[in-house]
Amino acid sequence: MSAPSNTPALRGEGFHIGPLRLETPLLLAPIAGHCDLAFRILCREQGGVGLASTDLLNCTAVLRGTSKSIDLAATNGLDQPCGMQLYGNWDDPLPEAARWAIDHGAQLIDINMGCPVDKVAKKHGGSLLLCDALSTMKLAERIVESVRRHSNGRVPVTAKLRLGWDPEHFVAPQLARDLESAGIAAVTVHGRWTVQLFSGVADWARIGAVVEAVRTIPVIGNGDVNEPEHVPALMKASGCRGVMVGRGSLRTPWIFRRALGLLRTGELPPEPSFHEKLNCIARHVELLNRYHAVEHVLHCMRSRISWYGKSMGHVKGLKEGIRTAPDVGTMLRVIEEWRRPDGDAISSISNDLRLSVERS
Repeated sequence: MSAPSNTPALRGEGFHIGPLRLETPLLLAPIAGHCDLAFRILCREQGGVGLASTDLLNCTAVLRGTSKSIDLAATNGLDQPCGMQLYGNWDDPLPEAARWAIDHGAQLIDINMGCPVDKVAKKHGGSLLLCDALSTMKLAERIVESVRRHSNGRVPVTAKLRLGWDPEHFVAPQLARDLESAGIAAVTVHGRWTVQLFSGVADWARIGAVVEAVRTIPVIGNGDVNEPEHVPALMKASGCRGVMVGRGSLRTPWIFRRALGLLRTGELPPEPSFHEKLNCIARHVELLNRYHAVEHVLHCMRSRISWYGKSMGHVKGLKEGIRTAPDVGTMLRVIEEWRRPDGDAISSISNDLRLSVERS
């Protein structure tokens, strides 16, 4: 299935998920272990993001108020609209956790039905929910009704699926149609089987089969979107209304801005300059330092700098400097040392951050 070139999606127009209006058709995926508040804000500031979601949240843990869950669910006014993704199985308190999420800032509740990782999919939910469609539809009905009552109808419930557990069980089209009947306002489909994990190639054509199966709700395509050009390609191949970007954003958080420009003008905006990429890295450090513990800042940037570096040429010294930096101040000095002689100062490093680093 292919989408005509004049469809709203391929013009870069936003769309509604139930009562929630998205300004663009591009969504940041709830990337497990990486989608913290700082990164979500960074991607939004780079431009083009219509919706960003938290890291997946264990429904039982959020109700217990564990410190990790509270940190993962943190949001604020710079992080809107914010979706919160919950996972659990048919016997877990997902409806109660959905109400908790609304009370803690969620403007959309997403149910994880696609996580392939063993510790989730073999016991706690995720792709496990693909294996019993009837029970999963009943669970969806309970969550939708709970959210409708608690939010007075203002918060939609969505689901994120895989194609099925394996190629012998292609359940996504019928499950998506059933979920629509249960009140689910949109489905995101990752074009892989659970058994694939993240190997192989995402099957965009089978995402198109899900588009054909539902009646009116939007389908959001996901999988192997690593470059801006992949966004219109996925839309054309599947007919999906929106595109969710996951791992491709980790090295290029500006992918949303460039993809949106391509959709709206037909021309691919230029890649950020070397200085702009340095600014983005510095801003990432600043946001991490503002919202997270120092240990998280250092751990996060020591891994992320290798991903940033893939688009920056020969920057071994920059990567080593960040990896070996003992504190945030040293990280910022390393970044500033990489300015070119004709470059401007890194404007994204705020005076407040400088003062906080000097006092630490």
